[in-house]
Amino acid sequence: MMARRQGLTHLLLLISSIIMMYPVFWWLGASLKTNDEMRSPNLFPETFRWANYTEGWVSVPNYDFSVFYINNLQLISGVLFTSIVSCSLVAFAFARLDFPLRKLWFGILLVTLMLPTQVTIVPQYVLFSKFDWINTYLPFYVPHLLAGGVGGPFFIYLLVQFIRSIPKELDESAKIDGCSWFGIYWRIIIPLTKPALVTVAIYCFLWNWDDFFGQLLYINSVDKYTVNLALKLFIDSAGTVPWGQMLAMSLVSVLPAVIIFFIAQKHFVEGIASGALKG
Repeated sequence: MMARRQGLTHLLLLISSIIMMYPVFWWLGASLKTNDEMRSPNLFPETFRWANYTEGWVSVPNYDFSVFYINNLQLISGVLFTSIVSCSLVAFAFARLDFPLRKLWFGILLVTLMLPTQVTIVPQYVLFSKFDWINTYLPFYVPHLLAGGVGGPFFIYLLVQFIRSIPKELDESAKIDGCSWFGIYWRIIIPLTKPALVTVAIYCFLWNWDDFFGQLLYINSVDKYTVNLALKLFIDSAGTVPWGQMLAMSLVSVLPAVIIFFIAQKHFVEGIASGALKG
């Protein structure tokens, strides 16, 4: 009876997985079709058109997708570095330092987790425009440098919970040895929070890699376009779209995020389980 129940459960899970994966299979098949075959009910074309990938890679005049990938990496690397440094410093202060109105400021931080992004779009754009930061990567770097940006409050909260789980006796021992607060942060807290920092890095990478709207809002020049913005160049004013090439490049654009997640999946789960649930 137990074996039959487990078999039925596995069958239902398999069917559910196939249903959820169907859009991905269609996406893969459509990336190998011609425009005439897009309306075909067949999941895959009769003849695979691999040229969609090579032609799509160089489809933008004067540019190829390697330029957009380099731009993506330049943007993401700066955001990752500034976000990890700033969020870990702020989290250390909330978790270890005793300063006036600490609980109030931490409560305000938690409130910002519930603040819709749409509320801040207009004032942020006006502010960055007055700073003459439009069409640069500064609207992405500076907020993360100040522990803001995409996911900043969540990263701080996650790291605070993790740091609070580290025994304070380690801090006291370091103080006896003459270690400063920054020394405690750098020599004790950072090495012990590596699982949480890896989780922050993965989240930050995935969310900023997929941030189409923010990149569309602040970047105007094609030479600064990321992969996400380059995909919209396939749609021209006449409405003629090489769907096969666009879907091929969109599939290529998500591969780094998928690869990063599966490579670091163990650290991702470890950071969530050992840090975010402690307090």
